[in-house]
Amino acid sequence: MIYELRVYSCLPGRLPNVLKRFESVTLSLWEKHQILQAGFFTTVIGESNQELTYLLAWESMAERERKWTAFQNDPAWLAARVETERDGQLIQNIRNQFLQPTSFSIVK
Repeated sequence: MIYELRVYSCLPGRLPNVLKRFESVTLSLWEKHQILQAGFFTTVIGESNQELTYLLAWESMAERERKWTAFQNDPAWLAARVETERDGQLIQNIRNQFLQPTSFSIVK
């Protein structure tokens, strides 16, 4: 497995909108595209409490490319993104990195 760590730095006050979009739209589209989430987190103590951090689990980079591209181009996602950002942009910056579990990791 390869894990993708994604951190969304939200514009001030927009984190609740991002959370709502994930809960009401994004997760069902991920299910449609068989994208497996491994956890979602908000920051309690850290640089910013306006961040959403989550992990996605992939069998390979090829699977990630195929499924993520299909999701990003899904007309339902494109429409939902436009609708949820009609009052302005939600996310200031997205950081991501790909992680491979060590031989001694409880997560494989």
